[in-house]
Amino acid sequence: MRKLLIAAGVAGGLGLAFSLAGCEEKKAEVAAAPAPKKSISRMDQMYAGEEQIVSVESGTAERNADKSIMLTAKGMAASAGYTRPYFLPRIYIAPPPGGVYEVDVVASKPAEAAAQVLTPITVEGNWAKYNDDRVQGVTFITKTNQVTVMVTPAK
Repeated sequence: MRKLLIAAGVAGGLGLAFSLAGCEEKKAEVAAAPAPKKSISRMDQMYAGEEQIVSVESGTAERNADKSIMLTAKGMAASAGYTRPYFLPRIYIAPPPGGVYEVDVVASKPAEAAAQVLTPITVEGNWAKYNDDRVQGVTFITKTNQVTVMVTPAK
């Protein structure tokens, strides 16, 4: 009887060891997922009632003759009635790598609750802060995605 109990204990212990080994493999799989890309910038302060639009589909950044940059982004707002769309440049303590600056695509929410139906929105703005060719590209950031475009030269 004693030999039977010892054999059962050893078999149970091996089963537990195999179970734990299986857990270790799953931990390794989870750890292999790539970390999200960290930004070196931080968001600027938005006014009450403003928020990022839901998504951006496309964008352009074109240098003007005066070296300012005309930004255009096409995307989707959470509902109809969003007003005053604009670009809110992110704050940097040092120039970003590659000269690609980030801007949040922001609009004012409607005063009254509207049906939550994605609505197309176009945002345009002239960015004159850097006119010394340091801006090589712009990343448009929204709630769900981001799009990076390179600055095209003046025509």
